[in-house]
Amino acid sequence: MARKPAAGFAEAPAETPGYLGHRERLKQRFREAGAAALPDYELLELVLFRAIPRADTKPLAKALIARFGSFAEVVSAPPERIMEVKGAGEAVATELALIRAAALRLAKGEIINRPLLATWSAIIDYCHAAMAFADREEFRILFLDKKNQLIADEVQSHGTVDHTPVYTREVVKRALELAASAVILVHNHPSGDPTPSMADIDMTKKVMVAGEKLGVLVHDHIIIARKGHVSFRTLGLI
Repeated sequence: MARKPAAGFAEAPAETPGYLGHRERLKQRFREAGAAALPDYELLELVLFRAIPRADTKPLAKALIARFGSFAEVVSAPPERIMEVKGAGEAVATELALIRAAALRLAKGEIINRPLLATWSAIIDYCHAAMAFADREEFRILFLDKKNQLIADEVQSHGTVDHTPVYTREVVKRALELAASAVILVHNHPSGDPTPSMADIDMTKKVMVAGEKLGVLVHDHIIIARKGHVSFRTLGLI
């Protein structure tokens, strides 16, 4: 049976968990100095507050950074791999997926209803956010109208760590279905090296030839890697 405190003695106040003070200090730093003032693991801590409301998130944030390498790589990691890290359950994986979806939506908003060739840096930022940290190759096509505005953004195929199948006829067929006047081809190199292979160059030439016959111009082919990108047009390959 629980004992009541003796007359004249007040109960000791419940001790405030130490992580609450840390959370408030971290939030204050973010409010005052912004994200640039925080290392990756502390920014990740802030993201994890909602998924883990009543615990210290610093150990998990550091474990996730150690596992994947950076804030961007953690947010881009597949949910099933996130949940392999001790302490990261479904709520954490969902919160990180939400952050990535919001970032992609924001980046895509920078290129919608604008001439893409006049917002080239925004295109690179969007493609990098969408593809740079994927562990398999993806082949994406940006379809443009006569004003070079975005009609559609589609991933046509997924492949392995070093190859993705591209079917020239399907690229041109889809462009005609969308009444696109031009396309920008994009794919990623999970190896981290954006240098185009001979297969990349050969495929691009085939799409250019097929598209030219039907009035579909290939503006560029961009290869995205974790720490950089290359443009076929800049390299003189288009």
